[in-house]
Amino acid sequence: MRIVTYRSDRGARAGLLRNGAMVDIWSALGGRGSSVRDLLESGRLSEVAEVPDARVVRLQAVELLPPVPDPQKIICIGLNYRAHAAEAGIEPPQTPTFFAKFANALAPPGATVRLPEASDKVDFEAEVAFVIGQRCAGVSEDEALECIAGYMLFNDLSARDLQFATPQWMPGKVFDGSAPCGPALVVSEEALDGGSVSFDLTLNGEPMQSGSTDDLIFGFGELVSRLSSLMTLEPGDIVSTGTPSGVGSTREPRVWLSPGDELAISSPTLGLLETRIG
Repeated sequence: MRIVTYRSDRGARAGLLRNGAMVDIWSALGGRGSSVRDLLESGRLSEVAEVPDARVVRLQAVELLPPVPDPQKIICIGLNYRAHAAEAGIEPPQTPTFFAKFANALAPPGATVRLPEASDKVDFEAEVAFVIGQRCAGVSEDEALECIAGYMLFNDLSARDLQFATPQWMPGKVFDGSAPCGPALVVSEEALDGGSVSFDLTLNGEPMQSGSTDDLIFGFGELVSRLSSLMTLEPGDIVSTGTPSGVGSTREPRVWLSPGDELAISSPTLGLLETRIG
């Protein structure tokens, strides 16, 4: 089950991808909701697979938005792949390193993202993100996976010169469009076919990153448990789980993004997320 948000004459709407077309979820379900967050907050995600075809439109005829365009929180985990920590010359952390992005950073699949004027060292980071499906606080690791609605691809675009100008990373992480994500929210049982997610990133067709969530230092359940011990997680919150090795800032020579560059993150279970740099 793959869920998207699309722009319509009624505003942003939740859609279900089915047989190459899209069903408007709330027209099929009935009720007063419109968004993916409404769907999660109402606890009706389990009903979506059985919805009848209602307001079916061709996927090519709609503009896709980020799968969850209005999260309360966007939490990103740093240094969470063993291979990435090794290439950075850093010991694997004992507790998760995390920082925030904001809604201005979200960019839909196929977006063109403008580089920030304040930086000339913008890097790519292919990641897998999960979306919280129910309010949770202080959950155990055994309970944590039940709190996840699904997974999607995420590109943590990072202005490295701004990121490392202060002890806090956020200055390099928050520019407009710095969080392309999608193309869809894939429910857990489909996303984790085989128990993990594999994914790759290419830059202008050249392979740059290849990883699997098998290499995570802190897995999905442990992240939910640890984060929920610090704050209440709400339906629609996005948690991006870190990047594998191969980022531009660790290469010799360094690889920084330039206008006209084309990034593509692909996964057998999560689909294809394409971004152009403007």
